Amino acid sequence: MLDKLAGIEERYNELNQLLIEVGDDYHRAAELGIERAELEPLVNKTRHYRELLSRQEEAQALLDAEDEELRQLAEAELADVDPQIENIAAEIKRMLLPSDRRDQRNVIMEIRAGTGGDEAALFAADLFRMYNRYAERKHWTIEVLSASEIGIGGFKEVIFMVKGKGAYSRLKYESGVHRVQRVPVTESQGRIHTSTATVAVLAEVDDVEIEIPESDIRIDVYKSAGAGGQNVQKNATAIRLTHLPTGIVVQCQDERSQLQNRLRAMSILRARLYEIEEEKQRQEQEETRRSQVGSGERSEKIRTYNYPQSRVTDHRINLSSYNLPVVMDGEIEEFIDELATRDEAERLAAVGLED
Repeated sequence: MLDKLAGIEERYNELNQLLIEVGDDYHRAAELGIERAELEPLVNKTRHYRELLSRQEEAQALLDAEDEELRQLAEAELADVDPQIENIAAEIKRMLLPSDRRDQRNVIMEIRAGTGGDEAALFAADLFRMYNRYAERKHWTIEVLSASEIGIGGFKEVIFMVKGKGAYSRLKYESGVHRVQRVPVTESQGRIHTSTATVAVLAEVDDVEIEIPESDIRIDVYKSAGAGGQNVQKNATAIRLTHLPTGIVVQCQDERSQLQNRLRAMSILRARLYEIEEEKQRQEQEETRRSQVGSGERSEKIRTYNYPQSRVTDHRINLSSYNLPVVMDGEIEEFIDELATRDEAERLAAVGLED
């Protein structure tokens, strides 16, 4: 780690010299200034770290002194310095990790009923409520983009946006297949059924980040499915976008105007295409990495919600909670914290900074 830090500090010093020499080239000065500002917190932390290491070395040299008072002073100094070194080393390792530029973004989440028929759709609705409650606890807002409901309160599919600082950094670990084990309300003999729902988590993408040629899209306009009677929609405002190269289909019908639905659908499509590209890059960079944490793979059953035992188990980290009602009410921070810690440890190992 010290070798990496030495290289960063050398670059920082070089930038300081370049800023002196740049003269009236304000554009170049701005570029150098931005790079310097990005490195400065790490360089300051590194210098403090070296000072602590120097104090530690001096104190250790006095542990064998003949003077009892000197030895006691050395022990007191080490008791003060050692924890500081441990803490600052951990901070520096986190600062050295490549940051995920998507972490502070809003999120588009998609929940789809899997195996289990109506029970799977009801479970999808339960997950939607869970994420709603979690978002409330984080002071985020949720906006439904598209929903396909069944008559008994479930969802075949629901797509919604979570708006709030750091939403993606926390919710990205929820991507995967969620499994529920319980007695369905329609089960007359009290048998436990297993159903699933798939959760996809996509970071919101700016228009400039991914361009979609108009020739790649087929747009179909149709009437939204209303409640009937006076509420039935007379104008065709619902939008279905088909991305021809990939076959991805996005539908949006919740807005009042065709333009609003089209803009929403394009936002979802961009996020899906961006996620596909990011996943390709992750697979190329992490071929040897076996963990599912944060990978976005959909095939893995990541979590099981067992109602008879009031147990929720995350299979990626072997962590269980035995208070299922609280979890379903949005208390999922314990799982997310542990997943984030595991992800950080694996990324540290990948760049050679593990303990």
